[in-house]
Amino acid sequence: MSELTPDPAARAQNAAEELLPERLARAITLGGAISLSQFMGAANAHYYATRDPLGTRGDFTTAPEISQMFGELAGAWITDLWTRAGKPAADYVEFGPGRGTLAADALRVMGKAGFTPGVQFVETSPVLRAEQAKRVPAAEWCMDIVGLPDDRPLICVANEFFDALPIRQLVKTLDGWRERLVACQDTLFLPVVGNTIFDPIIPEPLRDAPDGSILEISPAGVATMRALAQRIVQQGGAALVIDYGYEGPAIGETLQAVKGHAPANPFDTPGEADLTAHVDFATLAEAARAEGAEVHGPVSQGDFLRALGIDGRAATLSVKGGADVIVARNRLVNEGEMGDLFGVIAVTAPGWPKPAGFA
Repeated sequence: MSELTPDPAARAQNAAEELLPERLARAITLGGAISLSQFMGAANAHYYATRDPLGTRGDFTTAPEISQMFGELAGAWITDLWTRAGKPAADYVEFGPGRGTLAADALRVMGKAGFTPGVQFVETSPVLRAEQAKRVPAAEWCMDIVGLPDDRPLICVANEFFDALPIRQLVKTLDGWRERLVACQDTLFLPVVGNTIFDPIIPEPLRDAPDGSILEISPAGVATMRALAQRIVQQGGAALVIDYGYEGPAIGETLQAVKGHAPANPFDTPGEADLTAHVDFATLAEAARAEGAEVHGPVSQGDFLRALGIDGRAATLSVKGGADVIVARNRLVNEGEMGDLFGVIAVTAPGWPKPAGFA
């Protein structure tokens, strides 16, 4: 059958993908306003399943796409930890590996040191899986943590992964704390305030915040971290988490949409822009510790990369790469750019060595 005459199943799938706003509008019309987490989850699932969002032709650029130095230093971090842990037969795991660029650069460094692990990618997007296969042909894929091997240590990387997991927003009103929901008029989506009382779950220091204050929580992020930490504790290994975020809980709205490398309205055309929110590193750390894991950090991305030797690597690469290498280095580590906007934490199994980059 030619590509011009797809089979009925393919046509049905394409139709469903094309009509996400209409499907969301119909669900809201029939069942009432939905949580922001439901809206964000549906929008991002469609967004990532239908495109490669990275690079100049996409909507945003991540650190591994800025410079090979980022992935190389991640590979050096893993190699050092693996060596000091006794060189176990471990797998490399990456959550949301983009095009596979970080993994390819990291695995190259690891291979030179004699570490050739099995490669597991946690990825749901068929479009991105195809890109990853080009750069890391030996990779195996699974949809979530459940599909990862359970008989060996796992050394994991999650770069700009937790920020895309759905969040809920709680709003302080005259009547107390309520959840922010998403309503719809025709296909115009807009935030509204629900009626359910949430005051009992608000941290005590934040309960008397001014009216209009917003508290963001990520049950999906907490559940993911707890499941990952549980695996690490049971099997051995570590996880390196890099994302833009803060140490909370804290008042403030961070939900944002990016389309064409520019800010967009998060409620316009769901599924056509990248929806993210800043990561609460303190809450992720608490979730990991609840499973018995050890947590290191957070530290800033700039401090982390400098501790791993990015300045020396940039000096070496700039001999051939010139000023572009220094520009990339500055973007990754400088204040006002990714250096202080992004944070880093590491989660390790009890008994594993303290990882590099954390004073």
